[in-house]
Amino acid sequence: MNNSVQKAKDKLERATEECDKTDFLQKVCDILVQQMESYSWVGIYLVKEKKLHLAAWQGPQPTEHTIIDVTQGICGLAVREERTVVVDDVSSDDRYISCFISTRSEIVVPISKNGNVIGEIDVDCDMVAAFDNNDIEFLEWLAGEIGEKL
Repeated sequence: MNNSVQKAKDKLERATEECDKTDFLQKVCDILVQQMESYSWVGIYLVKEKKLHLAAWQGPQPTEHTIIDVTQGICGLAVREERTVVVDDVSSDDRYISCFISTRSEIVVPISKNGNVIGEIDVDCDMVAAFDNNDIEFLEWLAGEIGEKL
């Protein structure tokens, strides 16, 4: 495990213990952008009535996509198929809903509770093919922690 991931995990574990639910999601986004160099934008969406609602985010600017139907985009795909989705080059994927012109790759990890997808972690990067198995393992671990907290 690389040093950035370990530092992020340590901070996230402390945040889990110290924050209430509302503050926790924002703290997660803040820590990810601060600790993970390649994560340019991080959002956490929660599922309500077959739509994803942006609950917290961190990055250089907000997205206009604060509500996404679960039938649309990479975010919707991760919820529908209940699996992590990695897109190495968003410009070559028709399912990608463009939030930022600078985004080149994306990873979306579902958050589950009691066997149901209740949300997701959405991470954008300004580099092509930015996400590897370390990111997948780390973000899936984090999704599990979030699922327990919510």
